[in-house]
Amino acid sequence: MIPESASSILAKHNPWLRTIRPIGASALQGIASWGEKLLAIDSRSGYLLQTDPLNDNTTILNPSRELNFPDASGLAISGNTLWLTQQEQVSFCQLGDDLHLQHFVSLPYAANGIAVKDSTIYITCKKAGYIFIYSRDTSREITRLYAPGVGVENITVRDEELWVSDIAEQTVYCLDRGTGEIKFSILTPFENPTGLTFYRNPETGEDILYVAYAGEEPYIRDNPNADPNYELQYRDRSFIHPLYFHYHPEDRYALSNSYLIEMSYVEELAPLDEVELKEVEWRIALPAETDRQKVKSIESVGIPFTEEIENGQRVAVFKFDTLKPGECHLFGWRAILEVCSIKYRLTPRDVEKLPELSPEFESRYLVDNDNLAMDKEIIQRAAKEAIGRETNLLRKIYSIRNYVYDKLSYGIRPHIDTPDVVLERGIGSCGEYLGLLLALCRLNGIACRTVGRYKCPPHADQMGIPLIPDFNHVWMEFYLPGVGWLPMESNPDDIVEGGPYPTRFFMGLAWYHVEMGKGIKFEVLKSQGAPVKKEEVSIGELAINHVRFRILEELKIRE
Repeated sequence: MIPESASSILAKHNPWLRTIRPIGASALQGIASWGEKLLAIDSRSGYLLQTDPLNDNTTILNPSRELNFPDASGLAISGNTLWLTQQEQVSFCQLGDDLHLQHFVSLPYAANGIAVKDSTIYITCKKAGYIFIYSRDTSREITRLYAPGVGVENITVRDEELWVSDIAEQTVYCLDRGTGEIKFSILTPFENPTGLTFYRNPETGEDILYVAYAGEEPYIRDNPNADPNYELQYRDRSFIHPLYFHYHPEDRYALSNSYLIEMSYVEELAPLDEVELKEVEWRIALPAETDRQKVKSIESVGIPFTEEIENGQRVAVFKFDTLKPGECHLFGWRAILEVCSIKYRLTPRDVEKLPELSPEFESRYLVDNDNLAMDKEIIQRAAKEAIGRETNLLRKIYSIRNYVYDKLSYGIRPHIDTPDVVLERGIGSCGEYLGLLLALCRLNGIACRTVGRYKCPPHADQMGIPLIPDFNHVWMEFYLPGVGWLPMESNPDDIVEGGPYPTRFFMGLAWYHVEMGKGIKFEVLKSQGAPVKKEEVSIGELAINHVRFRILEELKIRE
């Protein structure tokens, strides 16, 4: 008997959580719902594909080569009329045997996505930076709205809302259809969203927001004609997945696509030098409870631990009477976590009248307590240059982020240098990006702190498989008095030389970010009641850490 795959088991558990993989698809772009089926454009082959969302059964609706739609990117359906964008052209045709396109309008630049509502046509255009709005009856432009993101965008419409996906932002935006104002935004669980549509679940009547994705993935190819025979290759990866979300207007954030994951953090005691320590206390922070992360259970691995609370955060404490030379141990914890993506929505207008920062926060989060080189002239000068004449706190933080992205490029180094050295060098790791961000923010009166520690490898479709991250990772949180702590990534949004930079992780975190104890050190070693100085013995010289994740299942987003 052939064992069932994790995806097939999950599909039986909830068929509306499954990933849809249309057979023969290589680069899905626009998608639209049509009855109980989904239609999608494959921009590479020009196929118009009809797919059953429950079993991937796929039909090519334009089998004749003369009727192919190469380079099409946007797709919309209104009644029995199919609307397409192809390069600069916007066209339409009738669904059925005759799929010959009729010209509607031409844009000066490439048209990306299209949506139709009654007699109104909405067309996205990255090059122009607008959503163009046309009259269906006259083919004339009515008005235009600013595009919400910086990448190629696709669009759909529901009632009085426009929904826009952005490939660079990894985000779906909900806009007011009349004004273009962003109501809220949602992080997608996968990169490169290329199309979206609402689909009416025939069983429950609820709307499901389906999002298409297109990109490449690396794989190991067994080539018998090569030596060695294993080669790194890339292949197309395109699929459709439901984007489940819940918007919390009172708290100004939206949650999306929840996953149950298992994380293990285990230290293997393996000293590089002969070291003896007495009355040892090895403290490791545990995962935190946050708006987007819930701890379902925690258990010890290897040696049992006791749990303590430090500044409101949970810490696992492992105790040894003596650690002798040559002694080996495995000790750590395993946690089951419910995680989801979160995206906050605040505007500069929302933070114009903030209360003063408390003296406690000033003493903890505006000082140089982590080798931030805040007394160096180069850092103090950069702190002034970064904000210019800006006075709004949120705009200050955004300006500092963009300044750091302008000055640095990402690179891995064996150790963390201070921000003055990093700024002069122009290359930094995530920790070095973070150090410079912290220094510039604190010099400008913005309370901030280091958070993070690890990211689950972002393979949401690889369930039940041990996943091991290549590196640890840190990001930051900044504090808005009267609002609270908000996340900001250190370097992942620095993806375009000179900008404009995406804001996907500015006040947002993806489901694969795992948050450890906040405001405390992740790992501390004590001997005879006192912290062991790094110069004497470092944790990295004493032990090897083993970090492992498993994605157990996808969950419906909690409300």
